[in-house]
Amino acid sequence: MRHGLTGVLCMLLLGSIAPVWAADVQKPKGVQMQPHAIIKTKFGEMEIQFFPDVAPKHVENFIALAKSGFYDGTLFHRVIPGFMIQGGDPNTKDPNKTSEYGMGGPPGAKLKAEFNDKPHKRGVVSMARSGHPDSAGSQFFIVVKDSPQLNRQYTAFGEVIKGMEVADQIVNAPRGANDLPKERIEMTVTIVEK
Repeated sequence: MRHGLTGVLCMLLLGSIAPVWAADVQKPKGVQMQPHAIIKTKFGEMEIQFFPDVAPKHVENFIALAKSGFYDGTLFHRVIPGFMIQGGDPNTKDPNKTSEYGMGGPPGAKLKAEFNDKPHKRGVVSMARSGHPDSAGSQFFIVVKDSPQLNRQYTAFGEVIKGMEVADQIVNAPRGANDLPKERIEMTVTIVEK
């Protein structure tokens, strides 16, 4: 009789606690969930988690551009096997401007570098720049192989947490001059709250 009563009491106690605990895990009170990005290509999707603690302005810039539709229809225009894939240039929306690929960005937008201690390991998303450190705009790259030579030289602002096999397919696409893939690899970027 005692064991039966103990079992019933345990079930009642657990039954009343479990729903509260489960609700707290799903949506903690007072904690704002961080947005993620989904980069969709013909090879599949990559999910990006941001580093707002070390590169807040770069994360803010990327999210704002993505929400405005800026990245939609741009290409991964530079792929180097064993190194990285690069995209985000608005010039790549026009197939007749191939000589200008890699030179475009948002009008007048130049971000101050936010170099940090995040290593450029496989899967890290970092901002491309032209020349001096404070020249980033919209172009970014995803490292497909650990590249410590980039550490504290480029602003790492996120990492791929799902879909690196997509980056691997992109980096191995047949390419021509200036490391431009022979077929257009367009992207759409969506920001989701997680």
